[in-house]
Amino acid sequence: RMEGFGYYALPTGTEYRGSLWDGMFHGQGELLLPSGGGYRALWVRGGPTQGKFTFADGLQYDEEKWHYCDGYDRRFYTEICSGFKPPGIPQLTNLDPPKIIPEGCYDCGDGFYDPKTRVVVDYKRNFLRNADNDEHEWILRTCRKAWDITTEHKPKP
Repeated sequence: RMEGFGYYALPTGTEYRGSLWDGMFHGQGELLLPSGGGYRALWVRGGPTQGKFTFADGLQYDEEKWHYCDGYDRRFYTEICSGFKPPGIPQLTNLDPPKIIPEGCYDCGDGFYDPKTRVVVDYKRNFLRNADNDEHEWILRTCRKAWDITTEHKPKP
């Protein structure tokens, strides 16, 4: 069994780097997610006892003092760090400029969703999952959609 300090890659693309004991995460270690975020924790016999989750953009989750997008302050994390853009220039996502959504698809946070095929792919177009009915309805109701009508001039053939 694995013991000492090591690196372990899971089939999902998540990686663990840290202390191992008897084949389990044990001691200081970090789970690195494919999206760029990570969870650094103190592990005891395979389970985390205390830890901190950090999103890909550097925002740290705090269970007790979480004020991000709480209804009172709806700024994106990049706006909190860098300030607002000038009036008339909207910031639609935390990532600026936002990802360009393929025609007919939605940006659901971890990738693009095609409602015709009900498939979610990551931003590099790799398969993530098939959406069930609840996720399908949630995405259609709440997520940013690609433009149906383009505003650019298209010359007639």
